[in-house]
Amino acid sequence: MKKLTESTKYIRGLTLKRDEISPVSSCEFPFSLPVIQNFKELEFHPNVTFIVGENGMGKSTLLEGIAISLGFNPEGGSKNFNFSSYQSHSMLHQFLRIAKGIYKPEDYFFFRAETFYNVATNIEELDKEPGGGSKIIQSFGGKSLHEQSHGESFFAAFLERFQGSGLYILDEPEAALSPLRQMSLLVRIHELVQQGSQLIISTHSPIIMAYPHAKIIQLTEAGMKESVLEETDHYQITKQFFDDKDRFLHHLFNS
Repeated sequence: MKKLTESTKYIRGLTLKRDEISPVSSCEFPFSLPVIQNFKELEFHPNVTFIVGENGMGKSTLLEGIAISLGFNPEGGSKNFNFSSYQSHSMLHQFLRIAKGIYKPEDYFFFRAETFYNVATNIEELDKEPGGGSKIIQSFGGKSLHEQSHGESFFAAFLERFQGSGLYILDEPEAALSPLRQMSLLVRIHELVQQGSQLIISTHSPIIMAYPHAKIIQLTEAGMKESVLEETDHYQITKQFFDDKDRFLHHLFNS
């Protein structure tokens, strides 16, 4: 399949059912998060949309809500994963309205770094059950995810499980990746885009945010705004640090 366009993308946009949120609830989690308090209608890029921002802005909660609204398990996996290690997800998905395109993806996956260990455990449990058919782990390369390093198990999903022509929601995929591996992830993202995939990614990594022509939505206390890489806090702080490391450290240690 060819690279997706505005007319062929799988999900078009996201709105909040603000009129269904009670005044009392608006002061409680997750409605108290900056991303919800200052929510604006969000239009997704046909290829890659990044959701970025400081800790506590609501990135992961927003991606979780989007994923659950689309039918994913809160802890991640494909749409046929149905397990729960701990009921910690919010009710945000009930108040999100997702505008879908006319085309449907052939593949789906919600990758959540925080709970990928639980996905790996569930795969092993399911593969131990008696019955015919191929093992789920075969679609991840055939080797137990628990017998690989954290980063290697991540890449088993990115390289083996993600088939293209898919909708992929990734929450902080850089969590276990070295800078070199983050660059490898950029290559994989590009391959998936060329194979007709749409990706929504929450990240703190300026390396991953550098994917060209993507849409970057930055979350702040003041709300959400479209940005470019060089204007994000992540890029600016990293650049300031390496431009004058000694001066930066002096201010940190003597503030």
